[in-house]
Amino acid sequence: QVQLVESGGGLVQAGGSLRLSCAASGRIFSINVMGWYRQAPGKERELVATISSSGTANYADSVRGRFAISRDNAKNTVYLQMNSLKPEDTAVYYCNAERVTTTQGVAFKTLDAWGQGTPVTVSS
Repeated sequence: QVQLVESGGGLVQAGGSLRLSCAASGRIFSINVMGWYRQAPGKERELVATISSSGTANYADSVRGRFAISRDNAKNTVYLQMNSLKPEDTAVYYCNAERVTTTQGVAFKTLDAWGQGTPVTVSS
């Protein structure tokens, strides 16, 4: 019901910047949290940043101060601005959309959608 398409990945030198975009379509009204995850070769997928419907952003310690997540509701798009890139940032970056419904104090995840991913390579 929700489709996510990432773009903006590529090759960049260390210290450079890159902006990733994630365009959502379908039943976008069902989304209340969107985020970016990444997975490097041979490693587990890890959280990079999330942004809630209220605009609250959270970041992994490894990217805090360098990355910024934002959204444009009119365009149904979420962005990840990546600055001061390091070789260890090299990974495939995935867009994620979630909906969590809380009933009587219990949270239920009713939506968990993923994009295909966009690769980011940071050279030294």
